[in-house]
Amino acid sequence: METMLSTPVKLSATAVIEFKRLMNEAGFDQEQYLRIGVKGGGCSGMTYVLGFDKKEADDDIYEIDGIPVVMKNSHGIYLFGMEVDYSDGLNSRGFVFKNPNASSTCGCGSSFGV
Repeated sequence: METMLSTPVKLSATAVIEFKRLMNEAGFDQEQYLRIGVKGGGCSGMTYVLGFDKKEADDDIYEIDGIPVVMKNSHGIYLFGMEVDYSDGLNSRGFVFKNPNASSTCGCGSSFGV
């Protein structure tokens, strides 16, 4: 298993804290990685993928602030330079994607156009 040195995405400090909290929950499968990616769909054409998953044969592996991350190599062109943030405010709570490659985004923030 080879870990890449440069990462196409960044995690904010608050996102790192939340991911580590989730990874330290009782019953978390320590063999899972944080998967960041995209898939077709959503109101703007592409939808973000974010969750814990097993590594697949065509995944690139990264380590970001101690968090093991997997991503399909082909997703890098859509996500390069993106930051995953975590908001814990009263009006919105959850992960937020700040993607400089998105030519358009939807109101919910979970899909984008390129």
